[in-house]
Amino acid sequence: MKKVLLMLLAVILLVSCGEKQKQNVKAPTRVKTQVVSPGMVDNAQTYVGIVEEREATAVSFTGMGVVKRMLVNEGQAVSKGQLIAEMDDTQARNLLSGAEAQMTQANDALARFKMLHDNGSLPEVQWVEIQSKVAQAKSQLEVAKKNLEDCRLVAPVSGIVGRKLIGAGETALPSQAVVSILDISTVKVKVAVPEAEIGGINANTPTSMTVEAINGSYQGGRIEKGVQADALTHTYDIRIHVANGDRKLLPGMVASVRFISDGSQAIGSKMIPVTAVQKKSDGSLFVWTVGKDSTAHRANVTIGQTQGNYVSVIEGLDIGDRIATEGYQKLSEGTKVIY
Repeated sequence: MKKVLLMLLAVILLVSCGEKQKQNVKAPTRVKTQVVSPGMVDNAQTYVGIVEEREATAVSFTGMGVVKRMLVNEGQAVSKGQLIAEMDDTQARNLLSGAEAQMTQANDALARFKMLHDNGSLPEVQWVEIQSKVAQAKSQLEVAKKNLEDCRLVAPVSGIVGRKLIGAGETALPSQAVVSILDISTVKVKVAVPEAEIGGINANTPTSMTVEAINGSYQGGRIEKGVQADALTHTYDIRIHVANGDRKLLPGMVASVRFISDGSQAIGSKMIPVTAVQKKSDGSLFVWTVGKDSTAHRANVTIGQTQGNYVSVIEGLDIGDRIATEGYQKLSEGTKVIY
């Protein structure tokens, strides 16, 4: 009996120790990493850009009335000529009916007086007056038809609906925007460039960009340079044209933009994000590297010149080293990581 009790006690102790060991094992820390490679070595400037539509069109009714139906939603693709909204057309139809009755009456009078005019028994002045009334009735009929047509709001261009500013049941005023239609077949990426670096950028400077929201990479096209600097930041806004045939780039998305300067590549140099470099209490600099065993280690570095959001590393790293660029705040020497 004692032997059985001792065996049970030993099993309980082993299970308890195993559970404690499991509790002491920490889950790996998730970080974002980047490999130091010659691909990061080019003489490039990197900035944050915002995607903008190529052109925005505000669509509105020409008259005042209550909106009866809204047929589109925000983000919906629309084609030129597609019906967007309808206004209550009761009054417009009544006016059209009145104009049609006047037109019928004028035509009837014209037909009857024409016979008198042809027989020479109608004074010329009266005949001209009859013709004028017919023309006036015709003009009023055309206006009434146009008013009825204007109760239907159609898209003047193709694109996507950016914002819907009025809903069904609300009163629309003349020239008050009902929806905005955005042309995103080509988009512009706006970047604020410091005044010290704007001189190195021209209309044909090569650019590349990545957009994390859609995990896409794009090549930039023609560049528009602003000529007036921001009074507070001393930066100039430039806009880069980017083809967007698949319509994946949407206004407001954030892009990481790289401007490739005319200088040649600095072969053998190593560029890393400035934010990856940390400072110790003694003032020395280091980065967190991730070994092949997914373990974090400090690596002391000596840095050189900065280029945009990147800085060159003179000593401390080799091509092929993997460094932590995000999430390194939770790291300590020997921490297991996943990336």
